[in-house]
Amino acid sequence: MQDDLIRPTAMYMQVADRLAQAIKAGEYEPGSKLPSETELIERYGISRPTARQAVAELRTMGLVESHHGRGSFVRRQTPPASTLERTITRTGKRYGVPNMTEKEKPAVTRIHLIGIHAELLGRPEEDADDAFSADHLMISETGARMSQRVIIPLSVASEIPALAEAPDVPLPEIYAHLADAGHALSWHEFVTARTPLPDERQVLGLSDSSPILITYRVTYGTDDRPLICEELHAPAASSRLAYRIAPERAATKRPRQDRS
Repeated sequence: MQDDLIRPTAMYMQVADRLAQAIKAGEYEPGSKLPSETELIERYGISRPTARQAVAELRTMGLVESHHGRGSFVRRQTPPASTLERTITRTGKRYGVPNMTEKEKPAVTRIHLIGIHAELLGRPEEDADDAFSADHLMISETGARMSQRVIIPLSVASEIPALAEAPDVPLPEIYAHLADAGHALSWHEFVTARTPLPDERQVLGLSDSSPILITYRVTYGTDDRPLICEELHAPAASSRLAYRIAPERAATKRPRQDRS
């Protein structure tokens, strides 16, 4: 007997939603095998590509994982245990960030600023300079693996010799060097998510294509000049970002004066 589907919505999404509801209702227990493509075709009266799209959507939801030659299985769900505090503290001219353990010695390379990094640092690609890139593998207090990249444009490093000599020092030291150079620091953070690339899955220890959280934090100096960019990758299924929100003074419009 086939389950009836409503045609206006994408067929694969309807199948994925039905299966997701069944998983959450306990019809498919963690570790159990999902119906095969042939069984989905017979049950819902859909094509094989539609069945594959539905299973792919369930993988994107983080509900199932697929193993070549064996099929798809319901993932064993774990609560998001790693709360990543993103608040920066300040004592005088010294700044602090939440502690994370360095897993191995950071790797420093020289890159050309392109794409999102050039955009966030306010440097059009055609005029962008090179930068130091310091890649860190970090472990949170709960044991979650994260990768952190700190990008320092050479134009900034040339003004602050300490950064040119050691671009891979911890963030509080970088902030201290910037502050000692006379910058009044401020920050803006951007958060997005996507499916990880193969090398990112390996670094973060992911067994499938579960999404990752990506944060880009830009440090601004005097006159709101972008100085450095930090990029953090964390498993979305086991991480959540936490911020302390400080209200800003709303911009006020001056009353328009009548020139008559």
